[in-house]
Amino acid sequence: MNFNHFDDRGNAIMVDVSGKQETLRTATAAADVHMSAKVLDAILNSTVAKGDVLGVARLAGIMAAKRTPDLIPLSHPLSLHSVAVEFAPDSTAGKIEVQCTVRAFERTGVEMEAMTGAALAALTIYDMCKGTDKSISIGDIRLLYKEGGKSGVYRREEGQ
Repeated sequence: MNFNHFDDRGNAIMVDVSGKQETLRTATAAADVHMSAKVLDAILNSTVAKGDVLGVARLAGIMAAKRTPDLIPLSHPLSLHSVAVEFAPDSTAGKIEVQCTVRAFERTGVEMEAMTGAALAALTIYDMCKGTDKSISIGDIRLLYKEGGKSGVYRREEGQ
């Protein structure tokens, strides 16, 4: 099966996955949001003026994962069965790691949905806190884990 996103004439195409086997697909992606101790403290103590930062960011991540085909031009519309967004604050490093896990019984993977969910949840944290500190940064958007399909399991090694 050819997974090239271009036809014989070099035109972009959506990959035909109709011949692939449906399997349970799972992916977890992460994004890091770096901030000052003051902003992190305000988020964790629910004192940010705009309200529940992590609650709104969780909803944004879920919504983004569901809208991935509208944002990534050649991604397939998928019937997602589960989207979960979690946050791991690290006061020592001055960051919040956003993790988004997506599951679907499909013919193609859900990595882009997980990465989109993590990225948009991170952007929402920035949006809700930018009035306090515009120096917040977002980085290291990455796939942590995936399983399902022909390629099997991928797990990011520490430090990768």
